[in-house]
Amino acid sequence: MAGAAAGMKIGELSARTDVSVRLLRYYEEQGLLTPGRTAGGQRVYDAEAPRTVRRIRAFLDAGLPTRAIREILDCVCGSEAEVEPCLTPMLLDQLREIEERIENLEGSRASLTGILAATRG
Repeated sequence: MAGAAAGMKIGELSARTDVSVRLLRYYEEQGLLTPGRTAGGQRVYDAEAPRTVRRIRAFLDAGLPTRAIREILDCVCGSEAEVEPCLTPMLLDQLREIEERIENLEGSRASLTGILAATRG
């Protein structure tokens, strides 16, 4: 990372993105965020880091797992969450998985509601 000494430290990135330092470290562990290092070993982030963090948050909010986000981040174009069209099949698969989980949860809710109704009987 060229000019790493001039980059922002993890605390500043946390303040600029309203994401905890702990989560930023997690994003790094997951391969989603790649800081440079100072000679002393401190993390330093470039000017694009806040935008990258906002993108990560947008994809997490959409229910995507970090493994999928890792694949998507290099294909982001334009806005915070706009991706290259070639990712559409993968995103559709993710959407189907989410819809299946919702369907399963609705079934569980109906079963639990039935149990409670029988219990109150």
